[in-house]
Amino acid sequence: MRLFAAVLPPARAVDELREAVRALPADGRLRWTGEAGWHFTLAFMGEVDDRVLPDLRERLRRAAAHTDPFGLRLHGCGHFGDRALWAGAAGELDSLRMLAERADAAARRAGVPMEQHRRYTPHLTLARCREAVDLRPYLEALGPFEGTRWQVGELSLVRSNLPVSGVPGERPRYEVVAAWPLGGGA
Repeated sequence: MRLFAAVLPPARAVDELREAVRALPADGRLRWTGEAGWHFTLAFMGEVDDRVLPDLRERLRRAAAHTDPFGLRLHGCGHFGDRALWAGAAGELDSLRMLAERADAAARRAGVPMEQHRRYTPHLTLARCREAVDLRPYLEALGPFEGTRWQVGELSLVRSNLPVSGVPGERPRYEVVAAWPLGGGA
């Protein structure tokens, strides 16, 4: 199954971001991600063999237990080249980065082949495009966005179900398959 570790924003944060995104200019070349897909990916694992799942789950549980809850908020925006627009994060980013490092290490130690390691950039993908798009109007509009602070208290293991119908505009579906409290809480 196709998996990744993530921090999921609470409903209030999603509501605030939805309102900000709703005010953005329309451009049919952008493929907007659905709200159900708004998350901070910590470690993308791709296809994971069922045989490593028990060890992976245990290692992710330990990674969560070794990370204290921390404050985060959606903040501003950014882009990857001219093909992806994202919302950023502010708050205890060192804690978010540490959780990402621990999730990546947990996957590697469980035997999941991971991509080459690079510094974690906290982002929540809002839109992608196949061709170059001038993202400046979106960056200017979302740049001052400040969401309400929330307490991150959980690490989630999420399954990504890619579209298979061939219907234009179909989006991946995401399903939380396991979650662990940060700091070893119940």
